[in-house]
Amino acid sequence: MLQVSTPHTLGILSSSDPPSTGRFRRGFDRVIFGPMLQFLRETKSPFMVNPYPYFGFTERTLNYALFKRNRGVFDKATGITYKNMFDGMMDATYSAMKKLGYGDVDIVVAETGWPSLGDPNQVHVNLANAVAYNRRLVRHVTSGLGTPLMPRRTFETYIFSLFNENLKPGSTAERNFGLFRPDFTPVYDVGIMRGAQPVLPPPSGSGKRWCVPKADASDAALQSNINYVCSRGTVDCKAIQSGGPCFSPDTVRAHASYAMNAYYQSAGRHVYNCDFSNTGVITDADPSHGTCVYAA
Repeated sequence: MLQVSTPHTLGILSSSDPPSTGRFRRGFDRVIFGPMLQFLRETKSPFMVNPYPYFGFTERTLNYALFKRNRGVFDKATGITYKNMFDGMMDATYSAMKKLGYGDVDIVVAETGWPSLGDPNQVHVNLANAVAYNRRLVRHVTSGLGTPLMPRRTFETYIFSLFNENLKPGSTAERNFGLFRPDFTPVYDVGIMRGAQPVLPPPSGSGKRWCVPKADASDAALQSNINYVCSRGTVDCKAIQSGGPCFSPDTVRAHASYAMNAYYQSAGRHVYNCDFSNTGVITDADPSHGTCVYAA
């Protein structure tokens, strides 16, 4: 028998918090999803959803979204305390299906993930959180535990995505959901690769490279870049503070140039490390001046 299905965002739900209140949007429930679920039941096909804690988290619920230790979210109707957002999203979907009488239809996670690189203002979009989410996801869905409302059920799960989409328009995050770069080198391992992954060397080249602001980059964008780099704790920004060797000239562009390059050098010297929401450019002209020496 041929199985046919189609993936859905969780925008199909009119309510999902707490999970027991999960319902399909009014008007779509009986007209679209009822007949669809009946078809899926008859053909033994799964209902496919895209649960993304990444799109639903707040500062307060970050650990809840990343499968990290947290206080949990209590559902009064069931008495269940949810320890991760993924389970909550899955059970909200199940509740909506059960309300229509199709709680027995299998669910497949068509895609879910977390980007490894974002714009300067996206402080929680980084490699560490991408690794944390996807590794814990793999561990969770292969544990056999299921979810609170679907105990011991297993879910075929697909991580979005295999490759970064370097030509995709939009935010930096939208281009960096992949486990691999377009050149086939791994961004990180979620525990599914065979053998140890070597540390990747910087991009090859015949000379030194620096990251500097584009000529048309605005001061507002460059200040955002400074804030992003200097708040991460991985780059020492003392050089551009008052009294530092790179404080003069005291302009946003000059300070951003130093900060952006310091980040580019420390992050691996890959092209995307100098993107900064399309405000950075790589140059082979040393921007060092006077006592201000740029890393290379």
